[in-house]
Amino acid sequence: MQRIAIIGAGFIGAAHAMACSNSDVLELVAVCDTNEVTGQALAKKYECAFFTGEETMLEELRDEIDIVDVCVPTFLHKHCVLIAANHKKHIVCEKPIALTLEDADEIIEAVRNAGVKLLVAQVLRFWPEYVEIKRMVEDFEFGRVKMVYANRLSQPPSWAPWQTDPDKSGGALFDLTIHDIDAVVWLFGPVRRVYAVAWQSETGCYNHIVTTLTLESGVRAVVEGSLEMSESYPFTMTMRIVGANKTADFSMSAGFNIDDLDSARRDLFVYEKGKYPVKTWVDVTADAYKTQLDYFAECLEKGVAPTTITPKQTREVLRIILAIKESIETGNVISI
Repeated sequence: MQRIAIIGAGFIGAAHAMACSNSDVLELVAVCDTNEVTGQALAKKYECAFFTGEETMLEELRDEIDIVDVCVPTFLHKHCVLIAANHKKHIVCEKPIALTLEDADEIIEAVRNAGVKLLVAQVLRFWPEYVEIKRMVEDFEFGRVKMVYANRLSQPPSWAPWQTDPDKSGGALFDLTIHDIDAVVWLFGPVRRVYAVAWQSETGCYNHIVTTLTLESGVRAVVEGSLEMSESYPFTMTMRIVGANKTADFSMSAGFNIDDLDSARRDLFVYEKGKYPVKTWVDVTADAYKTQLDYFAECLEKGVAPTTITPKQTREVLRIILAIKESIETGNVISI
């Protein structure tokens, strides 16, 4: 059993806390947040300790915490990870790892020097439908892949006002598009070049982005991400793989927004010449956040580093995101 403390009691912190409560290999021992109202409420819900300061929590519970789960806003990731590494705690950090390669490198070096393990929460690598698509790719069911399309579309989030500041969140490019870029790289390998166009919000965030990618494998992909959909637009994500043998089409649409996932409609259909469309019955009741955290706990129990997502892979995805940003700002195709 791995004992975990969550820093950040917002939307994603609450999702991680629920995942821990349903886990057989994790015990939630503490919640930390500067907002006493939300932090205490989450700690009370899951009957664990509450703290307003990371250092105080890690000092007082130094022998009772194995993992620190960093669920704070993006601009605070490095601060919290460095504190956890200094206390020799294994770390889960929400994506993106950072907003710059310099900060990402500082985080990775600190973790390595501390001798602890880091899992950056690129949750699509644990999402049931994406895992099934990954299996299909590895079993060569698609044949030659002609085109990939992915999207992640949302109205502006109501729970995170810091996301309107590009210096704190990076906007939809770093918050949403990074998921699908990671999925494309996970499925099909390194990216050779990118070209992107985007709409920039009044506060300076690139909040609706369309990116074309050419991969070293020859696969072409289009990725769309938006935090600027009209009010009441359901949170939506899509992954479509068009191959010479088969086409797979996954779509999920929440009833209202990302905080209404319980009412989401999720379908993964596979199409093949000469056959009726097949709905692939993956276990959509599996909580990807729980699967992700359980995986990390099991790696720690075995004394091995995570391989499903590594710090090096996370850095590479950030490098692609920064290349997309450069393409938006220059209007050029950017080679990776």
